[in-house]
Amino acid sequence: MIAAMVILGFFASSGMGAPLLARFDGGIGVIPVSTGVGQGPQAEVVNRNLVRGVQPPGQIWVIRELRAVVGADGRIKVDGRGLLLGGGNNIGGNANASVFATLICEATAPFVEHSTTQDVPLEANGDFRIDDVLVPEPPLECASPVLLIRNAANSAWFAAGILAE
Repeated sequence: MIAAMVILGFFASSGMGAPLLARFDGGIGVIPVSTGVGQGPQAEVVNRNLVRGVQPPGQIWVIRELRAVVGADGRIKVDGRGLLLGGGNNIGGNANASVFATLICEATAPFVEHSTTQDVPLEANGDFRIDDVLVPEPPLECASPVLLIRNAANSAWFAAGILAE
């Protein structure tokens, strides 16, 4: 109950002067490989899990919670919780990563990436907050919005927002 009140307060106090372009409620962590084929217990050929042309990282990442609002003026606020490695020897760690957000409005190529201007370090528990603007400014209508949380070091995507109705 308290967490819900904090999240509602986050959106109520977002200070978005412009109308909302998109809102995201929930997040999906990345699984770097979407499919694999081969005869043995290991795939010989894999298809990386690209999202609208953006590469995934080399390891699984999970996210416990994600909320975001994007204004028609390009202002964006993101509240992320528990963005951590979901596999490998450093499972449960944040890999000392910093993140930024990207909004993509097109469903088919060519894709235009509207990204935040500042990187935000992940806290030890994977929490982060972004309060920034998207550059370039997004279009007034975003027909098929996808929000990606990306690694500042190599621009790979770690998590995606779930579009709210």
